[in-house]
Amino acid sequence: MTTVTDHARMTTEARNPATLELDTLPTLEMVQRINAEDARVASAVAEALPQIAMAIDGIAERMRKGGRLIYLGAGTSGRLGVLDASECPPTFSTPPDLVIGLIAGGPDALTRAIEGAEDDREAGARDLVACKLTAQDSVVGITSSGSTPYVLGGLAEARRRDALTIGLTCNHAAPIEAAAEITIAVIVGPEVLTGSTRLKAGSAQKMVLNMLSTGVMVRLGKTYSNLMVDVRASNVKLRRRARRIVAQACAISEEEAAAVLDACDGEVKTAIVAVLNHVDPAVARQQLSRHGGVMRVALEADDD
Repeated sequence: MTTVTDHARMTTEARNPATLELDTLPTLEMVQRINAEDARVASAVAEALPQIAMAIDGIAERMRKGGRLIYLGAGTSGRLGVLDASECPPTFSTPPDLVIGLIAGGPDALTRAIEGAEDDREAGARDLVACKLTAQDSVVGITSSGSTPYVLGGLAEARRRDALTIGLTCNHAAPIEAAAEITIAVIVGPEVLTGSTRLKAGSAQKMVLNMLSTGVMVRLGKTYSNLMVDVRASNVKLRRRARRIVAQACAISEEEAAAVLDACDGEVKTAIVAVLNHVDPAVARQQLSRHGGVMRVALEADDD
């Protein structure tokens, strides 16, 4: 359990000298102070880029062997993990169980506070056991304080099962550093509103999670150049995006791209390979399959 002394050492719990008069400021100046503090987040994330890159490579290596990425957190941290996981299927056409978000207190905690859930160390372990955690999986424990029992319990269970463990925190010298193999510490400093880690700490966590999932998917060949070629065109907006991606990748009109996509059952990768390799959709699928779905390799390989 985190003690009063522990809290005194946490920069996320310290009072911010720049906002001591927050409640007396004119509204414009108030939001200027908030904005000035938010501007510190990107540079704080930059300090942790080596650890973020190490985590991306470790997760991708395990995913190539059939592993999953599992986020584990409580409160805002848990919600951010669930959000990032939920965005992977439409963006990268991943199966829904490849990137998973677990939150203390379960699904109900996404919309309301579940009192005491974050303090249940055993629940973190139980939730991972329920996921049938394996040594090929990667677990990212997200906790601004670096001391949330739910997260620490989960990471301990993950290490027992030889999964890759990654800790994401906004404090140095936090318990999570001993619990995880890789620690990503993004030190954003005291919050505008003392202890409200949904602010700078939450923004930092969102940025890091964006990097982790995007970087892993890039390493797995889910992109071509900076195009999301594995997008799942499940609504009008995404169908339009799919047409633009094919048109941009192949230097053809969107009307031509739409026709190719129709012939390829809406599969963006298949459509691009079919156009650029001058093959029909069935052959394009075979070429992609032969090269693990990595479009760049399928385009550059000599498959004659």
